[in-house]
Amino acid sequence: MARSGYVNLLQPQDRRSPVAGDSSEAIDARARLLAAGVGRTILDRFVAQAAGLDLPDRALVVELGSGAGEALGALALRREITGVGIDLSAAAASRAARRFPALTWVVANADRRLPLVDRSASLVLSMHARRNPAESARVLSPHGHLLLGVPAADDLIELRVAVMGDGVLHDRVEAVVSEHAALFSVKERWTVRERHALAREPLLDLLRGTYRGVRMSAVERVDALVELDVTLSSDIVLLTPR
Repeated sequence: MARSGYVNLLQPQDRRSPVAGDSSEAIDARARLLAAGVGRTILDRFVAQAAGLDLPDRALVVELGSGAGEALGALALRREITGVGIDLSAAAASRAARRFPALTWVVANADRRLPLVDRSASLVLSMHARRNPAESARVLSPHGHLLLGVPAADDLIELRVAVMGDGVLHDRVEAVVSEHAALFSVKERWTVRERHALAREPLLDLLRGTYRGVRMSAVERVDALVELDVTLSSDIVLLTPR
């Protein structure tokens, strides 16, 4: 148990680097963007969909790739839940534990076995984060729900064109639905979009919070960023166990 209040279950074999998961810089960048309202519409819609589900009292809600706790923490403000957030980053878990001490924050690799007993959860969340279909199916109750948020095809397309020269619409949601199809049925789907005119610093925060560093070949394009209209979009999918 760390001093800030999270539980560290990360094993040596779970680490691909000395500092696993997102850096403090990436976490700070996302926090600044949300504080400025960038990404807020998508987050609020995701949380609203979770809050509107038929859940038992003090339902166990688990978030994979919980980051600094924005989604699970916001849900706990709207519904009385038992919340468990799992993330690979100790920096993210520390931030979440300080902000939402009534919830449980765990540093673990969500790609491996989830530290939960069978059929104990009523809802599993993943917003632009890790997914584990087999383990989600194992820990969910028969009447549970899996709520996923996936970057939509046009998410950050203007920024991708400006920095990487990539104007291709990447449709991820069909592949996500397919990887869950053996264990889950799709109940509902939505697409949420927001658009912002952003100056240089928020654009740099989008890069810090989204990409694992900018390729050296793109440095000149990043240096040229001054302002840009940017689309943020997410496909939200609600699934139920088969």
